[in-house]
Parts: sequence; structure tokens; C-alpha cells
Amino acid sequence: MERTNDSMLTEFVLVGLSAHPKLQTVFFVLVLWMYLMNLLGNGVLISVIIYDSHLHTPMYFFLCNLSFLDICYTSSSVPLILDNFLRVRKRVSFSGCMVQMFLSFAMGATECVLLGMMALDRYIAICYPLRYPVIMSKNTYMPMAVGSWVTGLIDSVVQTSLAMQLPFCANNVINHFVCEILAILKLACADISINVISMAGSNLMVLVIPLLVISISYVFILTTILKIPSTEGKRKAFSTCSAHLTVVIIFYGTIFFMYAKPKSKSSVGANNQDITEVLISLFYGVMTPMLNPLIYSLRNKDVKAAVKNMLGRRNSDGI
Repeated sequence: MERTNDSMLTEFVLVGLSAHPKLQTVFFVLVLWMYLMNLLGNGVLISVIIYDSHLHTPMYFFLCNLSFLDICYTSSSVPLILDNFLRVRKRVSFSGCMVQMFLSFAMGATECVLLGMMALDRYIAICYPLRYPVIMSKNTYMPMAVGSWVTGLIDSVVQTSLAMQLPFCANNVINHFVCEILAILKLACADISINVISMAGSNLMVLVIPLLVISISYVFILTTILKIPSTEGKRKAFSTCSAHLTVVIIFYGTIFFMYAKPKSKSSVGANNQDITEVLISLFYGVMTPMLNPLIYSLRNKDVKAAVKNMLGRRNSDGI
């Protein structure tokens, strides 16, 4: 382990799938494909929303933010993951690790808050349709989106700053693909009580509160939908929020399954890696952002119509 003159850690070693070398090539191709599909899908969705004036509404403004967020989130970690698959042990500098951890944490926290804001938007649209244009004006939805980004960035600054102040004077091997904050805190050779308390506050602010907002919003949404007399009316009302609900279930379901799953009592060395945990981690970090544009485009007639319109107009311009 490399150290500086004052015995401070200067680099980390990412284990990744070093215990399963035969799987690394397979996962490299799979993750690279999913990352490219993520860039393509979210890039097309952003372009369509910007291009089509009919989609210049609060719901699609939030969706555009979500797509950009997914691109930023995957781009903050996937290059490191791919590089990890090409080497037996990936060494990353302390500063590089902290930067990657800051970006990933910021994007993840922002997405949690943004999904809560999107639930509020759907609540107002379903429960107060006549007042929706007035309530969700530009002066409302713009600060909501900005607030999501600011909250995530500030939270990440706090958590990363506290982690950087810890001494890492023993083990520098991270049993993960990337510099994940919980994995890094386990390596500290000092009291991490402040970090634990800060993380608890962070979880309350960016996980629990947004999830409560989402849950309460959908209770009112479902109650309102059930009061609609016609079946067609119910179907149309539910279709406007079904995509968001699907994304929320996948996003939060993966988070809770990943962090609430009981850890094995066996050692956590490279030779005892749990492939299930590896797959869950990759699903959360790579596949979920790739699925979001598919979910919103397949379940949304407006998006599909806008894509066809944009492609049709480009073809006619080319001719």
C-alpha cells in the first residue's frame, strides 16, 4: 500500500470481479452495451422534448432533467467500472476516488429528490386538473427542479468532505467496482460516528422524505382515479403517471434490496464475492438509467408521436 511521508493513504484498489476473471469480459461487453444504450435512449428523449413544443410542459421538463441526470450518473461511474473489468486490480488515486464518489453520490441523491418532485407534479395534474396550469407554472416547476439539484449537490459535498477527513491507514482494498461511500467508510481506521449520523440525516432527507411524498401523492392519485366514473377516464388518468410509478418502484426497490439485504457472515474478501450483489449493483448503477427512457417512451403516446414526427421531418429534410 502506497503512503505519503505523513502516512496518509494516496490510492485505493478496487476489487471488482477479480475473483471471477472469466466473467469480466462478459460483463465488460454487457456494461458497455448498456451504457451506450443509456446515452442513446436518454439523449434521444432529451432531444425530442427540446425539439417538440407540445412537450414543453412541467412533466416533460422534469423528465428531461431525469434523462440528463441518468447520463451524468452513469458517466460518473461506468468508465471506472469498464476499466476495472480490463485489469486484475484497478488502482485509483485518493483524489480521483473522492471526485468519483462525490459525483455518483450527488447524482443519486438528486434523482431521489427529483422523483419526489415528479410525484407532486402528477398529484396536482390528477387531483387538480383545472388548476394545474396555474399551480405548476414556470415559477413553480423551475425552482422545484433546481432545488433537487442543489439538494443533491450540497448533500454530496457534506458526505464527501466528512469522508475525506477520515484517516485510511490500514486496508486500502475496496470490495466494489467504484468508490462507493459505504465501502470506503468501512476502511477508515478512526471513529466514524459523525459520518454515520450524517449519513442517517442524508438518508432521511433524500430517501425517506421523497419516498413519503411519493407514497402519499399516489394514495391521493389512486383515490381520485377510482372516483372517475368511466373506465376510459380511469385508464387515461392512470396512464399519465404509470411510467413514473414504474421508475420509482424499480429505483427504490433496487436501493432497498441492495442495502437492506443481510450481509454474509463469511469474510468479504475478493474470493468470497457474492455474484448476486454484483448483479444488483450493476442493475442499479447501469441498467436502471437505461430502462428509464424505454419505460417513458413505450408507455407514452406523446413521446412516441414526437419521435416519429422528428424522424419524419428529418427524413423529409434529407430528401
